[in-house]
Amino acid sequence: MLTALSIANIVLIERLDLDFAAGLGVLTGETGAGKSILLDALGLALGARADSALVRQGSDKAQVTASFAPPAPGTALAALLGENDIEIEPGEPLLVRRTLKADGGSRAFLNDQPCSAALLREVGGHLVEIHGQHDDRGLLAPAGHRALLDAYGRCDSAAVAAAHGEWRGAEARLAAARAALDEAVRDREWLEHCVAELTALAPQPGEEAELAEARTTMQKGERIAGDMGAIMAAFEGSDSGPAQLRAAARRLDRLAGDHPLLAEALAGLDRAIIEADEAEQRLQEAARALEYDPARLEEAETRLFELRAMARKHHVQPDELATLAGDLAARLDAIEGGSEGLAKLEAEVAAKAAAYTHAAAALSDARSKAAARLDKAVAGELVPLKLDAARFRTLVERLPAERWGPEGMDRVEFLISTNPGAPFAPLVRIASGGELSRFILALKVALAEEGGADTIIFDEIDRGVGGAVASAIGERLARLAGAGKQLLAVTHSPQVAAKGASHFLIAKSSEGTVTRTGVRALGEAERREEIARMLSGAEVTDEARAQAERLLEVAG
Repeated sequence: MLTALSIANIVLIERLDLDFAAGLGVLTGETGAGKSILLDALGLALGARADSALVRQGSDKAQVTASFAPPAPGTALAALLGENDIEIEPGEPLLVRRTLKADGGSRAFLNDQPCSAALLREVGGHLVEIHGQHDDRGLLAPAGHRALLDAYGRCDSAAVAAAHGEWRGAEARLAAARAALDEAVRDREWLEHCVAELTALAPQPGEEAELAEARTTMQKGERIAGDMGAIMAAFEGSDSGPAQLRAAARRLDRLAGDHPLLAEALAGLDRAIIEADEAEQRLQEAARALEYDPARLEEAETRLFELRAMARKHHVQPDELATLAGDLAARLDAIEGGSEGLAKLEAEVAAKAAAYTHAAAALSDARSKAAARLDKAVAGELVPLKLDAARFRTLVERLPAERWGPEGMDRVEFLISTNPGAPFAPLVRIASGGELSRFILALKVALAEEGGADTIIFDEIDRGVGGAVASAIGERLARLAGAGKQLLAVTHSPQVAAKGASHFLIAKSSEGTVTRTGVRALGEAERREEIARMLSGAEVTDEARAQAERLLEVAG
């Protein structure tokens, strides 16, 4: 909902600050007072084309700021702002601002964050609908008609969207399986060769590291074989060091009781013998580990070469060869069982397609019933609005299968015929702007709260009508405003003006060579006088004031 509008240096408006409330607000004024300037300024803030002619003469820059109530969480507008990182603090308004330089340059802002004019225009479409002599937005866009009909008829399209997603997902899996099978069939000969080669090689995880370590150990053994032989010789024979230590210990054992120092010496010899035995054991283990066997070394080097060569061939690490062998074998097996797998996927696609078609057909039927109810509701609004010769039709047309989507299988468009015998045509092709606005009002009233922006502006919807028709227009504007919408109506009709919950007067004044347009909210007495002026013209009579009083009483 629009809560405030601030305009600076737009055409005849030097400075203007307005506050708006919910309900029906009417804007009146004499012809040429500048009512269109106000709408042009708001349009600029909402992303309309920046025209330097809007900048007030003598000023180098114009600016328009519009304040709106923050969007409710979960709405399309909230999602759009979130996608573009536009932050709104809780309880704070959404500020839309546009600046325009006299040389034609312009800048756009959302909550003081710079944004593109395209984003501003998209956000503006969610905030405000403007219906007037030359408007082409809102209900005139066929792209939104299907969603409006679904909302009006409470047609649940979520199940169709879910069924469509499952159908397309099954198709994607089938396409991927077919592509994989085709690739496997093309590569069958290569796969058979690779699987046979890897099966013969039989690589094991971690095998390369074990072989490399064994080869390194044997190479070390080859280098130190001579030294190891000499060392081991020192531990062999009766003249070896350990043998002589044992002989000395046996003799000393017989003498150890003769003196404490001899006992200590014997203990030292025993320790030396134990250490020597342990050293000999470690040397024997090392000799076995470092044993140099030319045949084993050659075998390890050959195996390493084969593993690494195979890994290079397949562009993997040697430790990945075992996994690769399993993967290639699985691809080869898939060729044999591929037809069976495809048949299952094809059956799944067929089932999902049938489920989607069933859900979409049910949605289409619901739309057709809702369209009939909407057509009847709109028809009931046409006669009071002096559109008794017009006819309204909601077209629900089946699309070709290739265009079915998550929204279903239908194209929906609102069509009208304005004269007896005339063919039905899209809303946008109506020639008369006033007639178009009244038709949109009838449709809006029929749709009530379903879809659209929270703020709706009607520009001279009462052009060319008066009396009972104007009164009917005012009644419907007030009814629509009471359905949770904020309506602003630029009007020349006293009957419409009397229905407003708030009333703004647009007036032009001159001071020397300077002309300004101003807008102000009217109190009750001022409002009565303005409606009387609208009734009588240049000179306000007592009779006009009395009639204005009656209009306000009836409206109240």
